Amino acid sequence: MARGWESKSIELQKNEAQDAVVPVKGTVSEDKKIARREIANLTLARTNVLRQIESSSSDTYKQSLQRALAALDQKIEELQRDE
Repeated sequence: MARGWESKSIELQKNEAQDAVVPVKGTVSEDKKIARREIANLTLARTNVLRQIESSSSDTYKQSLQRALAALDQKIEELQRDE
């Protein structure tokens, strides 16, 4: 007798979950996890600042955004060095 759609869906989900498991060669310390998260957040903020620079018509505002961009780049570089 053929299985129903629900059974197939559940089996497919289980198989996908098993395929998604990646063997861990070494554990990542909590500090590195935090640093990677911070880098990701800063990268998103950097992208946002770049978009604001592109869309801004005020030179004064663009200068302020350029300083913010430089600060973000510096912080990202520091975190990557420490990692």
